[in-house]
Amino acid sequence: MSFQQIGPAMRPHDTQVAFDKRELQTILSLYGRMVAAGEWRDYGISNLRELAVFSVFERTAENPLYRIEKRPKLRNRQGQYSVVGMDGQILKRGQDLRAVLQVLERKLIRAVK
Repeated sequence: MSFQQIGPAMRPHDTQVAFDKRELQTILSLYGRMVAAGEWRDYGISNLRELAVFSVFERTAENPLYRIEKRPKLRNRQGQYSVVGMDGQILKRGQDLRAVLQVLERKLIRAVK
């Protein structure tokens, strides 16, 4: 079966990158703790061709405080996960999502103190 027979919606180059269930559980666990601490208020998820983005907002309708990105093409280089600040600076990058999110966990510890 060729790709022409499958149809345009099923072509591999047209697929979108998305967070899987385990990744979302990890991210939403941190998100829930930050909401409880009063640091974060809203989030958005974007599934694009090259990357998936979980954006965190302090208030609705403003620029995100942080973006948690998954770029599978970087898996064998810098790592597929990264945390990006509101100024576009990459705060942490790596292969392990939990390890990358630790840069935000430190902010939670400061917020609780």
